[in-house]
Amino acid sequence: MSIEELVGKTCNRVKENGDEIYFYCTDGTSYKLYHDQDCCEVVYIDDIVGDLIDLVGTPILSAQERSNEGKILNNAEYETFTWTFYRLSTIKGTVVLKFYGTSNGCYSEKADLIKL
Repeated sequence: MSIEELVGKTCNRVKENGDEIYFYCTDGTSYKLYHDQDCCEVVYIDDIVGDLIDLVGTPILSAQERSNEGKILNNAEYETFTWTFYRLSTIKGTVVLKFYGTSNGCYSEKADLIKL
C-alpha cells in the first residue's frame, strides 16, 4: 500500500514505537509504517524531522515517498543501502520520516504501509 493512502485522512493519534509508526484515523482506520525484518538486512527509522503532533487533528494534505539507493563498498555483510523519505504534510506542518536500510542486495530495504 502506498503512503498516499493517508491523503485526506485525519489522524486522532500518531505513535512512534521503535522502528514503527502507527496512524490512528478518525474514520476508524489504522495504519502501520514499518519494515518486516528478514535475515541479511536491517531497516530502521534513522530520523524524524518535524513533530508528529502536526499530523494530528487536521487532514493530511500530501504524502510522498522518495528514495535513494546505492552500493556499499568494502563491507562483508551488507552490499546495498536505501534511504527512504516519507513526507507527510498538514496545514499545521510537515513531518519527514527517514528510514535507512541495508541488505545483501536480495531484500527490500524500504518500509511498508499496511492497514491494520
